[in-house]
Amino acid sequence: MKQKEYTISILTEDKPGLLNKITIIFNRRKINIASLNVSTTEVAGVSRYTLVVSLTPEEVKKIVKQIRKVVDVLGSFYYQENEVYYREIALYKFSVDMYKNNKELEQLIRNHGAKVMAIEGDQVVIEKTGSKQETHELYDALQPFDLMEFVRSGRIALSKSKRRTEAFIRELETSNSNALSIKEF
Repeated sequence: MKQKEYTISILTEDKPGLLNKITIIFNRRKINIASLNVSTTEVAGVSRYTLVVSLTPEEVKKIVKQIRKVVDVLGSFYYQENEVYYREIALYKFSVDMYKNNKELEQLIRNHGAKVMAIEGDQVVIEKTGSKQETHELYDALQPFDLMEFVRSGRIALSKSKRRTEAFIRELETSNSNALSIKEF
């Protein structure tokens, strides 16, 4: 079966060492994580891990089930691209001399929906928020302007489901299992 890109969302207690436990699951299976982000949620003491992987449907189901077994994991869910709202942020650095009085560069930045984040000393940093494709398109367009550095964040994502994390956690607390389906919320 053909691999597809999936966003895996994992809700955990905010405890040290969990990142290692989760990434070991992928490492053992020799699965490459294309993107990884960990952040707080609207529920105090709960963190959200967002990972992007390319797997077959069977593989993603197995790995999500394995993640749910990790102590301190409250829930683990997978989504296809059309089931989440997502963004990444990219930063691009130039010399201030390249940026100064360069109308073509200014127009290119504007046309891509990017903005100047900082001008300090002899460098300029441009910020672009969007999909991986959008941030990479700007990267390609900026190459002729002596791009000094480029970095892109991991994906952040929210499911399109109507569930609320707080309601999921409350339900989880009253059940005896962390196998609740996110689709139920």
